Order: sequence, then C-alpha cells, then structure tokens
Amino acid sequence: MIKRVFIDGSAGTTGLRIAERLENREDIALTVLSDASRKDIAARKAALNSADIAFLCLPDAAAKEAVSLIENPKTVVIDASTAHRTDPGWAYGFPELSSDLQNKIAASKRIAVPGCHASGFIALIYPLIEKGIIKKDAYLSCFSLTGYSGGGKKMIAEYENPERNDLLSAPRQYGITQLHKHLPEMQAVTGLLNPPAFIPVVGDFYSGMEVTVLIFREMLCDGFGIADIKTAYAQKYQGPVVTYAEDFSEDGFVSANKLKNKDSMEISVAGNEERILLISRYDNLGKGASGAAVECMNLSLGTDKTRGLEL
Repeated sequence: MIKRVFIDGSAGTTGLRIAERLENREDIALTVLSDASRKDIAARKAALNSADIAFLCLPDAAAKEAVSLIENPKTVVIDASTAHRTDPGWAYGFPELSSDLQNKIAASKRIAVPGCHASGFIALIYPLIEKGIIKKDAYLSCFSLTGYSGGGKKMIAEYENPERNDLLSAPRQYGITQLHKHLPEMQAVTGLLNPPAFIPVVGDFYSGMEVTVLIFREMLCDGFGIADIKTAYAQKYQGPVVTYAEDFSEDGFVSANKLKNKDSMEISVAGNEERILLISRYDNLGKGASGAAVECMNLSLGTDKTRGLEL
C-alpha cells in the first residue's frame, strides 16, 4: 500500500535530504505544497492531517505548532527539531541503542529524531552506562567537529559566499556558554547524572561529523578497561547502519568528512588504558539528521530500516 508523506519544512537542508531519499520510493506518495502555500497554516494543516507520515523539519516553536494542528490519530509524526527529544511520550529515534527502543519506534505515532552532535555522544556513552563500565556520575567532556551545513541555509550561504569573512577559513568553536540545545538529550538518553562539558567546532567543509569523548581510568567502574569498551561496542554495533571498527584512522588521522553523503555511522576506540578516546564518525545530515529520520520512517512502515539509505 502506498503511504502518503508530507515534509513540513521541505525547503531546509534536512527536508531536502529527506526528499532526496524518498524520490525513487514506489511505496511513497509525497505531498508537496507550492511556495505560496508552504507557510499557510490551513494548507499545512490539511497536508499534515492527510499524511500517513509527517516529517517536521522546522524550528522548535513551529514544530510544536505543527503537532497541535494534527487531529488525525493515524498520522505518524517524525520530528527533526529539538522540541520533543526528551519528552517521555515520544520515541527517541536511535534504534541501534536497544531492541526495546527499536520496537517503540516501530509502534509509536510520535518519534523524535536525535540531534546531530547528540547522536555521536549518545552512541558512545549509552552502551557504557548500560554495561556499568563508566560511572553515571562521571563528569565527561565531548568534542565535536562538524561541517557548516549543520548551521542551515544561513550558515551555508556565509561559508559559500566568495566574499566571505576570512575568519570562516579556520575552525570556529561555539556553544561556549555550555547551554547548547543538545545537552538535555545527551544527558537524559544516556542516563548520566551530569551533563557533559560540550565543545562543538564548525569547520570549513560542507558535511561530516566527528565526536570524541575522553575517558580517564578513574571514570571507569572497578574491573573495567579499554578492552571491555571495545567489546561493548563490538556487541552493540554490528551494522548495517552503525558499525564498530577496531581502527578507522587514515595513517593516524581521523577525517570528519569520511562519511559525507552517507547515512551510516562508525564507532571506534583509541588511546590507552589511562586516557581512552571514544570516537564516532558520520554525516551530520545523514545519521545526524535526514538519514536517521528516514530510518525511523522505515521502521514505522514495517519495512527494512535501511531502505532508501546511502550506506
């Protein structure tokens, strides 16, 4: 049976990538509003309520408004904004974390797509909390390097402007107030008692993301070491979307854009017994946004979760 899909916010980077993933799907009929109608509330409401699947690629306030417009109990909402990621009434859209979560996504009418930075951090920390390898009260630090597409159309235009500010040629740290919008989900989903210190950096490349968490020996629970972390990842992440790699460096370097245009994620461990580096690598627009959203849709439809993904 063909399912009707509507992308509310289809003109943004996430919405455009979702549309690309769906354009050759014979099981999908995409509702597209004209430029004149896509911001009209009545037109949006009609499209949302006629959809089997509604993707929300909107700012938080607009995403909440969109949900309030939906009266059809059969409409499945997949929200790519921050608005509902810590709401217990919504399924968190990272099925690789557990079979229970995958089943919840498949059965839910409300699914929150993880944040891009948060995806990498949670993929690294969730299994270690689950296995009791690190302490829940650990104070962690998270470094994340991202391409400029994560900043949306405005930032893309700034970076691709031939007369751009020269400051954009160097990596730029942001979120320096330690109030980044991904912090609540990073803490809530992993079960950490304290939010991590978070250091996001945007670089002069279009897409790709690399998240690193440093673990000191003192943060590990008694009896655990680097080998236990590797085992936990190898058992948890066996593909096809998230995969553990013993070593994914390129001659000692780890490039943040290695998986650009892909919807997969790689996890690896480096360092030594005293200072352990946990590293995840993926595309901020792939597993960090649009790919994750399409994966959730596939689960909701009861089809192969990788259908239409670029792996």
